[in-house]
Formats: sequence, C-alpha cells, structure tokens
Amino acid sequence: MAALRPAGDYDESYIRDMSFLRRPWMNWFTWGVVIIIFLLPFLEIWGLISSANAGYARYTWWMNILNRIAYTIVALQGLNILTGLTGQISLGQAAFMLVGGYISALAMTHWGLPIVITIPLAAIGTGLIGLLFGLPSLRVKGFYLAMATLAAQFIIPWLSRNLWKDYLGGTNGSIVAPVPTIFGYEFSGSTNMFIISFVTLVITSVLFNNMIRTKLGRAFVSVRDNDLAAELLGVNLFSYKLKAFYLAAAFAGIAGALRAHTERGIGTEFNYTLDISVLFLGMLVIGGMGTNLGPFLGAIFVILLDEGAIILGETIAHAFPDQAGALQTSFRPIVFGVTLIIFLIFEPRGLAHRWYLFKAAWRLRPFAR
Repeated sequence: MAALRPAGDYDESYIRDMSFLRRPWMNWFTWGVVIIIFLLPFLEIWGLISSANAGYARYTWWMNILNRIAYTIVALQGLNILTGLTGQISLGQAAFMLVGGYISALAMTHWGLPIVITIPLAAIGTGLIGLLFGLPSLRVKGFYLAMATLAAQFIIPWLSRNLWKDYLGGTNGSIVAPVPTIFGYEFSGSTNMFIISFVTLVITSVLFNNMIRTKLGRAFVSVRDNDLAAELLGVNLFSYKLKAFYLAAAFAGIAGALRAHTERGIGTEFNYTLDISVLFLGMLVIGGMGTNLGPFLGAIFVILLDEGAIILGETIAHAFPDQAGALQTSFRPIVFGVTLIIFLIFEPRGLAHRWYLFKAAWRLRPFAR
C-alpha cells in the first residue's frame, strides 16, 4: 500500500524517495529501539541482574520469548518472499529449518567451524535443498503446489531418522548442537544467544527490505499478480520461482541454525512438524503477507498470544483440577484458530495493513475520517 501524504509533502531527491525512515526522529527512534533491545542480554552478562535478583525468572522468561521471536521472524521473512511476494504456497518451512539446524550443528561439530561461518553454510545448503522441492512450481500452482511442498515436510524428517544415523541421530531423534564461541566467549544460554539471533535478524531484515525494491523483488511481485502477463513481459517464470524457493529455504536454514544452537540440539523430537509450518503461514496472514512489517507483527502477536494462552489455560486448570491436563494443552490451538478466523474475516490483509491505515490517517489529520 502506498503511503498517503498531505499535499505539498514531496520528495526532493531519489535518496529520500527510497528511504524507509523519512524523518530524522524516525532514525533516532529506530536506532534507540535497536540499541535498547541489543543491550538487554548484557544485563546478565555484566552482572547487573543475576539469579539472586527477585525478577531474574521473569527476565529469563522474556529473553527466551525474544529469542524465539527473533529466529521466527527470520523464518517468516523467507516464507514472505515465497508466499507473500511470489504467491507460491509452501507447507515445508519447518522442514527446511530442520535442514539448516543439522548443517550448522554438524559443521561446527565435525569441522570445528565458528557460527559466523556455519550460519551462511546453513543458508546455502538449505537453499539448494529448497530448489529440489521448487522444481514442480513450473507445472503446478495453488493447491497442487502446496501438496508438492508438503512432501518436503514428510520426506526430510523421515530421511533424518533413517539415513546416516550416526550423524543425524537416527531413531533417537536428535543430536547435540555445540555451544557457539566467538573470540573465546561462549554463547551457552538463550540470554546471550539472543545477541547472535538479534544481529542475524537485523542483517536479514536489511537484505529483505532492500531486495523488495530490486529487479528481483519486482519480478517476484509480477509473478504473484499475474504470471501470464509477467511471462509476456519477459520474466522467466521458472527461474524466478526457483529463486524464490531458494531464498525462502535459505532464510529457513538461518532460522533453523539459530534455533538449534539456542535449544542446544537439533532433530525431529524438537518439533519441526507440519503444525509449525501451518503456524508460520498463520503468522504471515495475521501479520500481513507481502509487507516488510508482516513477519515482525505476525511473529510478535502470535508468540505473545501463545504465551498468554498457556497462562490462561493454567489459570483455568486450577479452577477445574479434573480437566487440568486437557485445559493446559488445548487452549493454545483453540486460541490460535479462533484468532486466525477473526483476522481472515475482519482483517484479511493483516496487522501491517491496519498500521499503514493508521499512519495515513495520522498524516492527513484533521481531514482524515
């Protein structure tokens, strides 16, 4: 959606026309938020907060949530390239995260590579796997393409359990992911692992937002809007669809590597199931497909909603002890399902669209209705 601006508010240079942060205060505010979030893990690293503090449990709880949000956003950015920009449905994003986690963990274990190298390796290797499952995209689309990508969600976990059992864990379901070390400092917990996750998120966000405005990003959008018209204009459909699958899988591989080292393990027992792939699609719908804010808003909203559902279920379980187990496990999918239905009915373009409308109304005040 194009930004609505009052009459007389125009761009005087190409640099300003292409900038995301159009006002000086936006730059200061953005940098302030980034610095504050980046410094949160250092509260524990510098000893400003420790297990002796009364609020330490709440601090670690929030840091775990922030870490989960960070690598989830990275995975959603990849899915946004494929589904939001290119219009190709994928139900295998969680499986590609599994591949990325394995590549990073094995490269660090057997080759002794640092995480700053294993994460790019995970992106490249997972992207190549994504190309294989993107091959049917030239012949099929829509529901049939969803079924083709669904194959990845079943094939990849099966292969991880039955091939190279000494390396991939076999029937045990998982292997240990080494502790990342940079310049002799070990990122052994989710608190300080958030530093790596957040820096990676900033890098992928810059890459994603700049890719949208390139020839590649415009070609993705043309394939989504009308693939026949795009082909008549000279867009190679097969080439760009494969590029979209590669980038989506590469982002998933990065997210999988971050998650593997955060949880100190990788394998099918760490829940890389179809449910997670569907959850990613739901996050993208709620956040806003094809927008740069969609992955952020979707991941933050759904993960906080999920945590709230857990707390609500535990609270109600105390009132009905006979049904405690069912209440604690059933509230999360129920709340997510109801929320997704509400968004599909009342806000199908997601939270990002509502945010753009709010900004437009603020810019056009007092004339906006």
